[in-house]
Amino acid sequence: MKVFNKVIVVTGAGGGIGRELVCQLLEKGAIVAAILHKSGLEEIKSLATVYGDKISIHFANIANRDDVEKLPEEILAVHRCIDGLINNAGIIQPFHSVNDLDYEQIQRVMDVNFYGTLYMCKSFLPHLLNRPEAHITNVSSMGGFLPVPHQTIYTASKAAVKMLTEGLHLELRDTNVGVTVVFPGGVDTNIVQNAGIEITGVESHSYKMLSPNEAAAIIIKGMENKKYRVLAGNDAKIMDFLYRLNPKKATDIIAKKIKTL
Repeated sequence: MKVFNKVIVVTGAGGGIGRELVCQLLEKGAIVAAILHKSGLEEIKSLATVYGDKISIHFANIANRDDVEKLPEEILAVHRCIDGLINNAGIIQPFHSVNDLDYEQIQRVMDVNFYGTLYMCKSFLPHLLNRPEAHITNVSSMGGFLPVPHQTIYTASKAAVKMLTEGLHLELRDTNVGVTVVFPGGVDTNIVQNAGIEITGVESHSYKMLSPNEAAAIIIKGMENKKYRVLAGNDAKIMDFLYRLNPKKATDIIAKKIKTL
């Protein structure tokens, strides 16, 4: 689905990949409903001064079903239709083993990453089905198919997003709604910078982290080309191949690549 003149909803729009998605969609002629939780308002407001009514700003905690269920009507009141959904918002867990995590931390990761994506899909799908052409893009992670050290709950949540998205693709294959799942590898965002981890070999071209700008461009291209799955970054492509070939070996490699500080 080409994004020009389409109304696209983007979660996690306040920073990182989300803000780049908003910028690039606007540059390509899309109309954007930017979903924010707590941060990033000033950056998005600056875009509104440039693009005017091509962008609207909406506040919601996607982990709260009541918040999410109000969004479609809010957006329809502004833009009159909804053509696409990019579920980008997500959080990582503290870099601890499952044994050292408390249930509140576990619940928060699952609520944002999995249930937030589910609430968005279920709330917006009836409206997408009414459009001549529509698309859902869900951002999983390389961790959605490969264990990551001390991120077991995060990877479980992203694996759930993977299967949710692939299941939706199966359910919607004979409808007007396309579905894409995205597996980004390492992306150089504040989440990664503040995580307290060391990734060895990042100077290598094969494992160099993507910029948010590069990741956003790949995600939009996947949506426009109606891709079933998108591997964003050389590390994601390499580890996807290795994991299919030898899961245990791939897990050993990622354990050596990522170390907590």
